[in-house]
Amino acid sequence: MADINIGKKEKNNTPVLEVQGEVDIYTAPKLKKEILSLIDDGKYTMIIDLANVDFMDSSGLGVLVSGLKRVSPHDGKIYLIANRPNIIKIFNITGLDKVFEIYANIEEIAN
Repeated sequence: MADINIGKKEKNNTPVLEVQGEVDIYTAPKLKKEILSLIDDGKYTMIIDLANVDFMDSSGLGVLVSGLKRVSPHDGKIYLIANRPNIIKIFNITGLDKVFEIYANIEEIAN
């Protein structure tokens, strides 16, 4: 079974979730729980770092879209960091590259 590790830190008072491993049907609920926990704490803008994600399936994308739907009414944003071709390709194929702001690294995000 795939595994996922999620670390938390902050950049300029914006929470950052550092995701490592595989985001799939088994691990996506853990990511969802972390995102919802930030939203429950009133954090409507966040950075989700997928730079160390080896694999993501539609359930992972669903969690990200669902998070975005929850922060949008609060003028929140979810910034993504992705630099692996296979992960970027998933966003391109699904058109979600037009929905999320995707950066190659955290330094590119000006907030």
